[in-house]
Amino acid sequence: MLNFFGSNPLQNSRITREEQLHSDLIKIIQDESIEIVFQPIINLLNGEVTGYEALSRGPKGTDLEKPEMLFATARKYNLLFEIEFLCRRKALEKACQFGIKELLFLNVDPNVVKDPRFKSGFTKEMLEINNLKPSQLIFEITEKTIVEDFVTFTNTLDNYARQGYKIAIDDMGSGYSNLRMIAETHPHFIKIDLELVRNIDKDPLRKSLLKCISDFSMDTSIKLIAEGIETVDELNTLMDIGITLGQGFYLHKPSQVPAKLTADMKNLICRQQAIKGKHAMMSSLNIPVWEIMRFDICITESMPNYKVNEVFQNNANLQGITVVDGAVPVGLIMRNKFYQRFASQYGAAIYMKRPVSLVMDRHPLIVDCNASINSVSRLALTRREDNLYDYVIVTKNDNYAGIVTINRLLEKITEIELNIARNANPLTGLPGNLCIEKELEQVLNQQDQCYILYFDLDNFKAYNDVYGFENGDKIIQLTSRTILENMKRFSFKQSFLGHIGGDDFIAIIYGLNVSINTLCQAIIDSFDLKVRHYYKDEDQKRGYILAKNRKGKEEKYPITTISIGVLNYQGNNFKSIIEIGEAASRLKKECKARLGSCYCY
Repeated sequence: MLNFFGSNPLQNSRITREEQLHSDLIKIIQDESIEIVFQPIINLLNGEVTGYEALSRGPKGTDLEKPEMLFATARKYNLLFEIEFLCRRKALEKACQFGIKELLFLNVDPNVVKDPRFKSGFTKEMLEINNLKPSQLIFEITEKTIVEDFVTFTNTLDNYARQGYKIAIDDMGSGYSNLRMIAETHPHFIKIDLELVRNIDKDPLRKSLLKCISDFSMDTSIKLIAEGIETVDELNTLMDIGITLGQGFYLHKPSQVPAKLTADMKNLICRQQAIKGKHAMMSSLNIPVWEIMRFDICITESMPNYKVNEVFQNNANLQGITVVDGAVPVGLIMRNKFYQRFASQYGAAIYMKRPVSLVMDRHPLIVDCNASINSVSRLALTRREDNLYDYVIVTKNDNYAGIVTINRLLEKITEIELNIARNANPLTGLPGNLCIEKELEQVLNQQDQCYILYFDLDNFKAYNDVYGFENGDKIIQLTSRTILENMKRFSFKQSFLGHIGGDDFIAIIYGLNVSINTLCQAIIDSFDLKVRHYYKDEDQKRGYILAKNRKGKEEKYPITTISIGVLNYQGNNFKSIIEIGEAASRLKKECKARLGSCYCY
């Protein structure tokens, strides 16, 4: 139908709605009608709350209730700073109201960070009014917005980092800037976008991607937070990968009152971590760092430097001191760097009566007490050269627990590696018979359900006779690599693999993420594909080699295959290591009686 007033009624309706949204947004700012809810960020090592993300909502039941619509409208009408400032102020006031002492994550748009009003609108005075400190606040920068001027942007963030604030990159994996945002900002936290977390237990590609990100975080001391956890399988997979912080509806939904985890959820996390901790591969340095930690005195950031000097003078062997805010570590002052500050002509006059917070390192290496010695050593030894011998601060539930010196760390690593070397198979480097026996004894003592896999090669003696022992050793090394690679591929890196000797291997598989059939078949497929490259072309084409049997008669021997005997240990169906060995031997004979690579129960 024609409109005699010369315009489309649908267009008029759209414009009217836009005008209404603009009007509603202005009213929200004027009336300060923003609701703040808190969603906990959970330490996946112990189930404790590390911090809360403050989330903003518009008036309930309106078009601007959802944050996506609220901030999109503010961006459209150039009111982004005003609405973000209101949300931040409301979040600080509510955090003060509930006495939050944990970290507080505040969402900040990159376009707001560069606004001159951002600096003046986020003063320490505002924090002091609300009984909060800069060290509690995390600026959560969304990665969905393009940053056009990285120089100005990073300079602004550096300014806040020097004041004690921390930076988090939100929605990692969904934005425009991606790796450049991380490289330019050097964040303290990275939040993994929920689209990468969704169904990670069912998606090997996402799992492999997140493993790479996890390794990167370990090398750089950046903490990862997995967002959008919605199922127990997603949670368990993330913990198996090594993600230590998580957030999502499965753990706890956003609520008006800051909440802790339920006892059942906390127990679930602790049980899963306990199982994981028991079954670390003996060939890795997975001893927790608390075993070599020592407790040293700590000081507050307000202590004047002349008092710090007295502490060093009265403790000649003390090379560093942890600086805390309450019980939370916020800095480190090393003896040599402390006295370097006062070496200049006016150093003592400038700093001696001022607080240690002015001269301390605000970004020391801080690790959880359950972190492995292996991971801590990687972090410590990849620091800048001038920080290489700084103390490593150890925390428990994010509170100061003690320190580890680099000398002690290196001593322990050397001790463990020598012990491993003494008991390892020299050909593959895998744990040998002594370690295998200890691992099996642990299985029997703890009564945990698991799978015990016995590996043996078929037609291997004939290969050795024809191609020689040197080439035979290469196939043995191929076997160990193939088993290990597939255990890691399916997140069984916390399980155990040992080399009995010759072409015999044993694996103990804990915490299934895929069926044991899937793992065995993957090992078989990989081995069958690769082993052919160790044969001459003519032998590959024929599918066999000619070798003399025990009677000296020439016989055809097929390409080497792999047999896998699978024992399902239920917690009480074997009483001794001898019984396990006998059962494994029976299965091995059954497998070897079949043609080709196979597995059997």
